[in-house]
Amino acid sequence: MAASLPLPPLPRSPLSAVARVLIVDDSVVARAVMARLIDASAQFTVVGAVANAGAALEFLRSAEVDFILLDIEMPGVDGLTALPDLIAAGQGAKILIVSSSADEGGAAAVQALALGAAETLVKPGASGMSGRFATALVEKLERLCEAPTAIVPTRASGLRSARNVTAALEPLCSRGAADQGRSVAAGDAYDIVAIGASTGGIHALSQLLRELPSTFQLPILITQHLPASFMPYFAAQLTVLSGRPCDVATDRLRIRPGRLFIAPGDAHMTCVRLSDGGAAIRLRQGVVGSGCLPSVDPMLGSVAQVFGARALAIMLSGMGRDGAEGARQVHDAGGSVVAQDQTTSVVWGMPGAVVSSGVAAAILPPEAIGRLIASQRRP
Repeated sequence: MAASLPLPPLPRSPLSAVARVLIVDDSVVARAVMARLIDASAQFTVVGAVANAGAALEFLRSAEVDFILLDIEMPGVDGLTALPDLIAAGQGAKILIVSSSADEGGAAAVQALALGAAETLVKPGASGMSGRFATALVEKLERLCEAPTAIVPTRASGLRSARNVTAALEPLCSRGAADQGRSVAAGDAYDIVAIGASTGGIHALSQLLRELPSTFQLPILITQHLPASFMPYFAAQLTVLSGRPCDVATDRLRIRPGRLFIAPGDAHMTCVRLSDGGAAIRLRQGVVGSGCLPSVDPMLGSVAQVFGARALAIMLSGMGRDGAEGARQVHDAGGSVVAQDQTTSVVWGMPGAVVSSGVAAAILPPEAIGRLIASQRRP
């Protein structure tokens, strides 16, 4: 198909309508096969297929799309280098990396997610671009179409939103009489920060962590939905981004100040109180309500039990409702909960579920959340 010709700009389609897809791949065969697979779905239509990043940017100057399928290895500017520009030009389009270089756990896949890609998928050779690959491609696009959870603020929750750093460093909202007017404010003291994330979460984490000064000493627990094979490189990436050590959690590992701890891909990360007053990580396995492994709910539930009012829980971009129950437990134990805003979330499922339940003290973009966390000090 001669899909490199730009179409006239159209308003972005609502997710209930047919979603518009742009394919960026230097292989003529790959473009043709993926276009056929996508057009076979009633939910998606390919509106453009181009051979390189430059052509994609030119296409996006006169057309809007909902999804961009992006190869990594292309002549000229490679996909990872072009990714930030395509995100900006896409004006909200979600980017799915489809590349033979995006092998699970590989550096390229994690780097793409950190740069803002919504998802990654390994592209097989031409002979394998059917069957399992076709199913996986359409399923990933369908999951990224997950409708956001509606905000249903109540008088009791007193929910407010802050859109800039200045607002983030001021009292953000009262939780009502039941919470005796507590708020998330600059200078509030916490002993731990616990962060949950899924699709789009790695990019949000990178933005958040860049805002933390080297002097910030609170331990940070992170449950990010990723397979176990991703974890070594993910930990290395977070170490570079945050400028502080990052450990893939192991059972009975002591929680120490100034460090990041990430859940392994094959176990839930929880915490327990030690006899000397400190805390340690315990790993759990088994099915939980969300069906996720690792799951955010067990982490937040244990943080609520161990740290109570001195826990700060953060919910970043992700699909589904994992973490909503744990966030409620943190709130009910007297801790504070902050959710990523819908505008900056790749998928507003997890933070949206927290917001709609009325337990979020604030909804903020990742950078503002990072500044809010940085403002916390130990007593």
